[in-house]
Amino acid sequence: MPNDKAKNVYGTVEGQTMWASIATPNTKFEPVYSVNLVVSKDKAKEFTDRGFGSSVVKQKPISWGDESEQPTLIIKRKVQGPGFTRPAPKLISNERDEEGNWLPLNCNIGNGSKVRVKYKEWTSGDNKGLELIAVQVLDLVEYETDDIDF
Repeated sequence: MPNDKAKNVYGTVEGQTMWASIATPNTKFEPVYSVNLVVSKDKAKEFTDRGFGSSVVKQKPISWGDESEQPTLIIKRKVQGPGFTRPAPKLISNERDEEGNWLPLNCNIGNGSKVRVKYKEWTSGDNKGLELIAVQVLDLVEYETDDIDF
C-alpha cells in the first residue's frame, strides 16, 4: 500500500536579509516570523522551476546600495497554528562551543546581513511555501532604528 503522506523536505539557502523578524514576530498583519532573503537570479529560478509561485519568489527593491530590485525569497513561519502557538525559529551564530554545538544568538538582524536559512517545504492544495525553521548568521549587519530616545 503506497504511503499517501508526503515526506518533509528540508533545505538550506544562503543570501542577504531584508526585514528579518526572527526573534520577535512581525505583527503588522497576521503574526509571523519571517525573512525576505535576497538571492541570486539562478537560485530564484531554482525555486520557480520547482513550482514556488509569487508568494515565495518576488522581485523586491533592496534597502542598501542602489536599491535596485533583486530576486527575493519570502520565508515565513506563522505564530498561530490550529490550537497552538509555534516557537520562534532557531537563531544561531557561525561559531561553535567547545562541544561543537552552534552558539545561539539573541539579537535583531539588520538588512544586508549574510545568513543561511533552513526551511521546510509545504504544500496545501495548489499552494507551495517555505516554513522558516532556523537562521544562521554568517555576517551580521547591526540592526539600526530611526527611533530617537529622549
